[in-house]
Amino acid sequence: MMRIAHISDTHVTTDAAFKSYAYDLIINEINLKKFDFVIHTGDVTNQGLREEYEHASYALKRIQKPLVVLPGNHDARNVGYELFEKYIGPLNGVYEKDDLVVIWLDSTIPDLSDGRVGGYKFRWLKEKLEEYSHKKVKIVAAHHHLVPLPDTGRERNVLFNAGDVLDLLLKHDVTLYICGHKHVPNVYKIENLIVVNAGCTSCRKTRKGDVNSYNIIKIHEDGKVEVTIKRVTGDRAERLFEIPKQRIFIPKGKRILRIVQLSESKVSDRVYFRERILENAIKAINEKYKPDLVIHCGDVVDVGIGRYYEQAMEFYEKIRGDKIVIPGHSDITYLGYDLFKSYFGEPEIKEMGDFVFIPILTAQYETPIGVVGRIGQKILREYLDEYRDKFVTVLMHHNIIPIPRSRELGFLEDGGNVLKILTSHEADLVLTGHGGNAVAIKVENTPIVNSGSISWELHRNPFGNSFNLIDIYPTMVVAFEIQATWGSRKLLGIWKIKTEVPWKD
Repeated sequence: MMRIAHISDTHVTTDAAFKSYAYDLIINEINLKKFDFVIHTGDVTNQGLREEYEHASYALKRIQKPLVVLPGNHDARNVGYELFEKYIGPLNGVYEKDDLVVIWLDSTIPDLSDGRVGGYKFRWLKEKLEEYSHKKVKIVAAHHHLVPLPDTGRERNVLFNAGDVLDLLLKHDVTLYICGHKHVPNVYKIENLIVVNAGCTSCRKTRKGDVNSYNIIKIHEDGKVEVTIKRVTGDRAERLFEIPKQRIFIPKGKRILRIVQLSESKVSDRVYFRERILENAIKAINEKYKPDLVIHCGDVVDVGIGRYYEQAMEFYEKIRGDKIVIPGHSDITYLGYDLFKSYFGEPEIKEMGDFVFIPILTAQYETPIGVVGRIGQKILREYLDEYRDKFVTVLMHHNIIPIPRSRELGFLEDGGNVLKILTSHEADLVLTGHGGNAVAIKVENTPIVNSGSISWELHRNPFGNSFNLIDIYPTMVVAFEIQATWGSRKLLGIWKIKTEVPWKD
C-alpha cells in the first residue's frame, strides 16, 4: 500500500496570516507516520516575496519524507515564480515510485488568482500521460480546482481551460487529480477519476469556521483508493473508492422514457441563426425520435425582443408532445424577462409517473453569469427531499461542470454549493445548456448532461449543431448527441441507475 500526505496552502509569511503552530502540528504528525512521500499543491508563500521564500525553504526542509512541491497563485505574485525555482524547485515535473507516477503542473498566471494550463503546457501534460500510460496509478497535481467547490463564496479562480483538462484526464484514465487553492477540503468521484481538494495547512484564512487540515491518501494494492481529511482538531472524514474495470453496459428491459434535450437555438434574424438546421432538427424529433418529453435548456432567442419571441414560438409550436422550456441569459435581456413568461410561461415542476422534472432558474439580467442564490438552494434541497422516491431530473441553463473548448469563468457563481446539493441528495439526472458544446459526466452518483447549440453558428462543438437524445431504461441512462444536420449520433455516456426504476404501463 502506498501512503501519501497531501498538504496545501501553507501561506508562509512573517505575520499572523501564517499559523506556525498548525504547520508544526501537521508536519510533526507526517514525520511520525509511515508516508511514502508528501505532495504540497501550492501557495507555499503568501505574497511570493524573497523573505517568505527563505522562510518557506527552511520550513519545507523539516519534512522528513520525499517531497513534491508545486506553485500556487500566491507564489507567483511579485514575479515569485522565478524565486520558486530558486528556493523550492521546478515548476513542472514528474515523480515516479514503483508503479505510480505523479505529474505536477504550474497552473498559475502571474498576478492573477485564476489558473490556466496553457497550450504548450497542455501539450506537455498530454505527452507525459502518454509516456507514463503503463503506470497503474497516475496522479496529476496542480494548484487550481477543476470543478466548483462548496462553501467558497462566489465561484471564481478556476482553471480557464478546466473542461479541456478534465476531458484529457478522463481519456487517459488518471487515478487522482489533487489540488488546493480554495482552502476547502473536498473529495469528488468524477466518472473513475478521484478529485481531491486540500484545505489549508497553516493559513489563518479558513472557510465557514473550519480549521487547518491535510489529506491522507492511501492507494491499496487491489486498486482501491482511500482519502481521509485530517483536521488539526483530530476530526476525520474518510472515503473509500473502488475503481471498477471498464465494462460495456447493455440496456435491459423496455425503454421507459425518452427525452430530447436541446439548447441555444438563439432564434433571430442574424446571420448566425441557422433556420434550416432548426427546421430539420424539429422534423427529425417529431418523425424519427418521437420523445416523451422535449426540454429546452435556455437561450431560445438571441435577444429578448418581441419579434424574436414570435419567431421562436412558431418553431417550437411545431414540436409535438410535452415540452419544458427554461430561460437562458440571452432570453431575459431587454424585455425578455416578461416576454419569456408571456410566450412560454413560468417553468414549473412536471411529474410523469415515476419521473419528476425540476426546473431551477439561474439566468440574471444582462450577464452570462448565473446564480441560484441561497433561497434557491434551499428550495432545491426541499424539492430533492420531497421527491426522493421518484426519478428526479433537475433542469438548469448554466453549466456546473466545465465545458471543453470553453473559457471557464465560473458561469454559475454559486455552482460549488449547487453541485454539492445535487450530488449529496443524489439527483438522478441533471440537464444544463450553456457553453455551446455537448458533454456528459457523472459526478458521484449524478450524471450531468450539457447540450450543445442546436442552431447557432457561434458554438464550440466540432460535431456541429446538435441536440441530445436521452433514453432511460429500468437499470440505466443512455445519452447520445445527435448531429442536427445529418442525424449522425455519438455516445455521450451510459450510467447505471442507483435504484432500478419500476416499469409502469
